[in-house]
Amino acid sequence: MNKEHVVLVNANDEAIGEMEKMEAHQKGELHRAISVFVFDKEGRLLLQQRALSKYHGGGLWTNTCCSHPYPGETPLDAATRRLQEEMGFSVPLEHMLSFTYRAEVENGLIENEFDHVFAGIYEGEVQPDEDEVADFKYVSMQEIRADLDRSPANYTQWFRIVFPDVEKWWKKHFVGE
Repeated sequence: MNKEHVVLVNANDEAIGEMEKMEAHQKGELHRAISVFVFDKEGRLLLQQRALSKYHGGGLWTNTCCSHPYPGETPLDAATRRLQEEMGFSVPLEHMLSFTYRAEVENGLIENEFDHVFAGIYEGEVQPDEDEVADFKYVSMQEIRADLDRSPANYTQWFRIVFPDVEKWWKKHFVGE
């Protein structure tokens, strides 16, 4: 089933195969991922707290949503799909950046991802999927930076890794730096 598989990639994000999602995380195989950062018009970031039942990172705060493209699905299409599935809304998304990271997480799993990061602006109702999201809130970038400095363990590893680059993007788009 495509829904259970991730796209394995090389360091240039060229597809080199498919693997069952959990197996890819157990073996630490490099695979394609997506992360979405949704801001309100004031520039506050919509954070989600991952559901406690997630296979890793349960209860941790992170970006608006994240997941993996299905084989044959573009990262933008996956980001749009998962935003609707996880948070209950759609918004036009723009590519912000891409990065690769490797991190050992709980349950003996390894995140080794080529992550495509997207941004959007949204002011409407949020209707999260309770199986995916325990809580959500809009938070200023300054408050997030301060909390990351104080309590980094409250956030997912990928969020901590990419946040400085997201801050740079945010300053250009919301502050004009």
